[in-house]
Amino acid sequence: MTALLSVKDLQVTFDTHRGPVHAVRGVSFDLGRERLGIVGESGSGKSQTGRALLRLSAGNGRITADRMEFDGIDLMKASERDMRKIRGARISMIMQDPRYSLNPVVKVGDQITEAFLIHSKATKREARERAMEMLATVQIREPEKVYEMYPHQVSGGMGQRVMIAMMLIPNPDIIIADEPTSALDVTVQMQVLALLDDMVRDRGMGLILISHDLNLVASFCDRVLVMYAGQVMEVIEAGNLHDAQHPYTKGLLSCVPELQHPQDMLPVLKRDANWLTPLGDAND
Repeated sequence: MTALLSVKDLQVTFDTHRGPVHAVRGVSFDLGRERLGIVGESGSGKSQTGRALLRLSAGNGRITADRMEFDGIDLMKASERDMRKIRGARISMIMQDPRYSLNPVVKVGDQITEAFLIHSKATKREARERAMEMLATVQIREPEKVYEMYPHQVSGGMGQRVMIAMMLIPNPDIIIADEPTSALDVTVQMQVLALLDDMVRDRGMGLILISHDLNLVASFCDRVLVMYAGQVMEVIEAGNLHDAQHPYTKGLLSCVPELQHPQDMLPVLKRDANWLTPLGDAND
């Protein structure tokens, strides 16, 4: 597999009044033209890992890595000007809830058009036509009507499709999808995932899917990174996720309710301090 993105010993630390908080601790992985899932509890560092790839951590955050390379570009050494050319155009990020990602006072069509104009030399007319095509691609009926709507006028599922259209219109090489279906009902979830799957397969992109849903990741992704307290506990083929050997992954799976085997009470996940590698020894 040829890697689009290569990450080695990624660290994200936040300076707080109580001292440094190590949100990501020594994460390493390669991403090809595949679907890579990142799972773990809230606070495990999943989203911070995704944001760090685009150098979008908060102002009090510090990102370090032995290597963070995309298509031959050293993302750690790239200037902010170069990063602006990469964000959106070559690596796009779909946020969790479109209600907080779309500008409420700008029509959704204009927001998609803007995403295209920023990363191309197209005219406004060409950008509008391209936006209409993308709305149709993400299976929105009556794209001309939806183009003129404001974010509050579209449903959650439609808003997420608009977000996907906005992120896909520059035709990126990598999509980072941070809980893209958590705010949607099950039927719409499957439609959005099928859409992302089509995009990855038809356009040959790499996808990083950040999720809490182990069953979803097991059925949708090719490989899975399991994170706990900022570190990777296990990397496993998605189809083998339910046969995972690490006690943390097994604990997560045991906490998922099953309709076929109902339990009076789900087990409590037990954690072990020995799972974590001491800081500074991530590569030892």
